[in-house]
Amino acid sequence: MVLKASRRRRSNRAISPAISAVIITGVMVALITVAFAFASNFLLVRMAESEFNSTKQFMQTLGLQIDDVAWVIGRTETARYSSRYGSIAFESALNYTIYISTNGSEPIEKFYTNTVGIICFNMPVAQYSVGNDYYELIYPSSNDGFLLSGASAPVARIFAVEKLPMTDGSFVRVVVMPTIRMLNLRIGNMNYTRLYLPILLEGEGPKHSQSVTLTGQSFSKLGETVTGIRVVVSFPMKEDGFNEFFFNFPEIEESISLAGETVLELYVGEVDVAFGVHA
Repeated sequence: MVLKASRRRRSNRAISPAISAVIITGVMVALITVAFAFASNFLLVRMAESEFNSTKQFMQTLGLQIDDVAWVIGRTETARYSSRYGSIAFESALNYTIYISTNGSEPIEKFYTNTVGIICFNMPVAQYSVGNDYYELIYPSSNDGFLLSGASAPVARIFAVEKLPMTDGSFVRVVVMPTIRMLNLRIGNMNYTRLYLPILLEGEGPKHSQSVTLTGQSFSKLGETVTGIRVVVSFPMKEDGFNEFFFNFPEIEESISLAGETVLELYVGEVDVAFGVHA
């Protein structure tokens, strides 16, 4: 009996190191698998974040190019981007209406109205998210609304936004939207107010490459002697989530102060927006 017990103890001592090695190896494999999954997810998030940040600069460049092509018929500029997760979309999401008065009363006569498209870079929140109701104004630096004054004022506003839910999907977006540039001048004895409005129109979308091509389609000028001007923005796609909260306007209508009788000059430049036409 003593001999059998001694053999059993030697057998247990021989088996124990093998079992320990198997357990330790299993634990190490599990830890390495978890660490690899964490590192992989972390890398993907950082890549998506880097892409989102670089897109902000791309969309700002696109906004500046609108000013280059809107006032010259036939002028074309192409901007290229690189994206693994996001995509470019066009939405007819804004409408500008200009009301005037010619007798000193409240501006109620409709002078001009048109739907204005916006360009959106959409990044799925499954890849990258900054939180619902996030808003960041990228350009210009101050939130002065849709009516911007001065010769150097931009004609496009660029911002990042995440609003959920929306009917077209769950995205954090970088948006380029046209604004109105306003200049107040006095020439001789007459006051002038000049408004510059680019109209973005949806063009071809073959998406052969990751590029956006802007082309000046038409240019027109409208004029009227007025005593009052009011500009109102509305939202044709508000039921889809593209409303005043999405655009974060301080006001959705603005009245322009005039020093007596003024000549209103409205310059409208139509811009064709095509996706992936040029490689």
